[in-house]
Amino acid sequence: MEDKKEILLTQEGYDKLEEEVELLKTVRRREVADRIKVAISFGDISENSEYDEAKNEQAQVEERIMKLENMIRKAVIIDESKIDSNVVTIGSIVKVNDVEFDEEVEYTIVGSAEADPYEGRISNESPVGKALLGRTIGDVVEVQVPDGVAQFKILEIRR
Repeated sequence: MEDKKEILLTQEGYDKLEEEVELLKTVRRREVADRIKVAISFGDISENSEYDEAKNEQAQVEERIMKLENMIRKAVIIDESKIDSNVVTIGSIVKVNDVEFDEEVEYTIVGSAEADPYEGRISNESPVGKALLGRTIGDVVEVQVPDGVAQFKILEIRR
């Protein structure tokens, strides 16, 4: 069952989720409630676009709060002190050489909830993340990517 699936997070990722929930519950809820009050003051709400927009935003805020609280409930925080820097695991920072382009790239392997490819944070469930897990320095991994097959040589592992 998908509902039981744990969500792997670093402490930093967990803290960010909690901060976002707090911001949504305190600041955003109040802002949206104020917008609804202002829209109601315009009179007839049946044809009031400001009211409709504010109610839609309220629904989005509440949906996001529920989603984040659910993620927090299912969160399993990765104990970074137990990360073996000899083997790629979730929480590892891995420097690799992209063989085709002969360039060094650094990835942090994280749970899917924290993935942000633009920040170099890739999911343990992504093709590259999966291929790197369990590997050691010097290993060359091949990964099926949209453009074909990429090869990465692991240069460094740290936490």
